[in-house]
Amino acid sequence: MPELPEVETTVRGLRPVLEGQVIRSIETRRANLRRAFPDDLRQRLTGARVTDLDRRAKYGLIGTDRGDTMIFHLGMSGRWRVDPAELHLHDHLVIETGEGRRLALNDARRFGSVDLVATDTLAAFPAFQLLGPEPLDRSFDAAYLRAALAGKRTSIKLALLDQRIVAGLGNIYVCEALYDARIDPHRAAGDIGYDALARLVDAVHLVLEAAIAAGGSTLRDYARPDGELGYFSKQFAVYGREGEPCACGGLVARYAEGGRSTFWCPACQGAKPRAPRRKS
Repeated sequence: MPELPEVETTVRGLRPVLEGQVIRSIETRRANLRRAFPDDLRQRLTGARVTDLDRRAKYGLIGTDRGDTMIFHLGMSGRWRVDPAELHLHDHLVIETGEGRRLALNDARRFGSVDLVATDTLAAFPAFQLLGPEPLDRSFDAAYLRAALAGKRTSIKLALLDQRIVAGLGNIYVCEALYDARIDPHRAAGDIGYDALARLVDAVHLVLEAAIAAGGSTLRDYARPDGELGYFSKQFAVYGREGEPCACGGLVARYAEGGRSTFWCPACQGAKPRAPRRKS
């Protein structure tokens, strides 16, 4: 599933194509993705000017001068294609701008979604109501994390996947951040000390920033709007590397928890921490 870096990369790729442009036409080529397209999508967006593009957690936001925001989620396999030479079977939503640019939302597995809400009611959108802070915001720091995790007996791995604690983190980048912070993913979240949480916050920032710079991770169908693949997967320290050597000399292991695979290095996570990776 595309995670925060993939959605952030997508939004950044759409911005130069859409921002400031008038939507000349919008076409839904089927009735639904994970749920039905809004009935009034065409009426409310045709002729509107795109004023801004943003991201909240794993959702992309396209705002217009009519006070509406289109919210999209890429689901498991969704991606936007910019100026496709021809439309494909799984191009389910097509936007054309006044400049003649065309964008197609492609989603072969149809687990994505498109919603349209009044911009001033975004905070009340059901998926946003209980979200925690963005992991790249200043409000996400060790002090916040210590308070949010106080008394929690669930593992730190599952706690970081809880969108009420921090918004937008997914399985890949939680595994990588815990590795960089040298924290055992099994540990009870409430038992982790302040210094370790400070390392974890730094690791989250560094991993996400590196992933965004690399264009996200190429997993199955994900690609950036320009068609280029994301290359952060080539930098994975542990994710998807079960049985392969860790930099410390140990072997990467995997276990299942909460329906997801956790990748970690038993030899060094929980050992004396070292500095996390730095951006090149």
